[in-house]
Amino acid sequence: MSLSALAACSSTPTSDSSSTSNGSNARTTNALPFAIAKTNYYEQAKLDPVMLLNRLSWGVNSSSLNQMNTVGMDAYLRQQLQARGSSLPPAVQEQIAQLTISQKPFDQLMLELEAQRKAAAEVKGTDDTLRKAYQQELTRLAREAATRSLLRYTYSSNQLLEQMDWFWMNHFNVSTRKENLRAMVGDFEETAIRPYALGNFKDLLRSTLAHPAMLRYLDNEHNAANKINENYARELLELHTMGVGSGYTQNDVQELARVLTGISIRLRQDKNRKADEKLAIGSRQHSYDLIVFDAKRHDFGDKLILGTTIKGSGLAEIEQVLDLLMRQPATAKFVSKKIAMYFVSDKPSEALISAMADRFLQTRGDIPSVLKTMFDSQEFMASLGQKFKDPMHYVVSSMRLAYEDKTIVNMGPILNWLNTLGQTPNGHLTPDGYPLNQEAWASPAQMTSRFDIAKLMARGAPNLFKPESDDGKNESLNVQARELAKPALAQNNFVKDLSKRFAMSSQEALSQSGSAQEWNAFFLATPEMMRR
Repeated sequence: MSLSALAACSSTPTSDSSSTSNGSNARTTNALPFAIAKTNYYEQAKLDPVMLLNRLSWGVNSSSLNQMNTVGMDAYLRQQLQARGSSLPPAVQEQIAQLTISQKPFDQLMLELEAQRKAAAEVKGTDDTLRKAYQQELTRLAREAATRSLLRYTYSSNQLLEQMDWFWMNHFNVSTRKENLRAMVGDFEETAIRPYALGNFKDLLRSTLAHPAMLRYLDNEHNAANKINENYARELLELHTMGVGSGYTQNDVQELARVLTGISIRLRQDKNRKADEKLAIGSRQHSYDLIVFDAKRHDFGDKLILGTTIKGSGLAEIEQVLDLLMRQPATAKFVSKKIAMYFVSDKPSEALISAMADRFLQTRGDIPSVLKTMFDSQEFMASLGQKFKDPMHYVVSSMRLAYEDKTIVNMGPILNWLNTLGQTPNGHLTPDGYPLNQEAWASPAQMTSRFDIAKLMARGAPNLFKPESDDGKNESLNVQARELAKPALAQNNFVKDLSKRFAMSSQEALSQSGSAQEWNAFFLATPEMMRR
């Protein structure tokens, strides 16, 4: 059977809906705000551990299955929800530690880049060298951020955290295509998203609001009294909390924009900075020297949002607004539905969404509690194996199988594949983030590209195992890289056992392969590898 024949099976739009019946900064706690039954709930439900891992992780492999089997499904899920015991192979951790974004403080990095930008601007029109160097550095830093994420997605033992990290990065999308956000996105992920990805939604909302990347991407740095910019206020309601059609009005958007006036970015050293300019929201003094609260640009008048009066009091208004948004049933429903779309199906039932939203409100936005409600549902269990993979899930799940015991040192080929498939990390231009539904990723053109990339992955990309700085002249290194790049899928007992779970048509195609490379390609192109 050819790849095109397998393509016919894989690209056929089938429902992924379930039964309609009812090394990180991650949050670590000793106890969750809910109890996992002492009985082996998931074992008693007779869930297939491989299928469960394919949904909880970026893709099952032998190490993740061993990790689950060691403690059992229930204890494994508890560990994952608590973001405890996370580990990376030492070689991967060392790679991450060597990155500029890991070594240089964010404030210092941005101030140096701003000086570089200004120097380039001064010679604009006469010498383009400095401008090119500045742009290249921005691109390099964005690539570092994507590399760090992909290394964690591929190798981390705490796969649920990594999935939620991507989910929230997409939910609170900031695009590297705007200005200098290429240099900001790495810190946005590391300090505004990861620490709260399995924490409390209000903390997550607050931390994204108080990051320069969000302020710049949605233009709040230009939002001032008598010169209102509504961009961030609108997306805060429409995309981050309540959702379209949830009852807020244009007046609510305008009033929220007034609350957000005066929160801006200052990319310069200022030893004489006034204390009242330091951005402190709630009980937390923000660590960045790059963002300020400029009282002169803030509208101190009272505001009326969602029928509630917000007294003009400067930064204290923000905490009032966050509390107000967290109490809205629309926020609980919108966030719950999006999580269910990511983990269950394109069209989760109203019963499931309502159960998750109720839990959201009961726990005041505790993300693990909402996830646990979803994982406990029959709808989630019935959906295993049916959710169509977006490009990121497809590529990363393939890499987790192909190179589980090898350390990728250059994410360049993977980034190229993702770019070809239309899901470049942090590359979505608009604030709505990449779509989560099958329809967006299962077109004939998309599937053709996916099968072309399956063949590239099956052959092996030597550059995965050569440093980016390599000039290709070291033949010994070239030979070593070519050898390491060969995915031993056809010889891997775990992968072989996995293939025995596939439909007979897929197994028949694999049996007809004429070489290990062809078997690899057929395996990566099977309909089963397109779903999780």
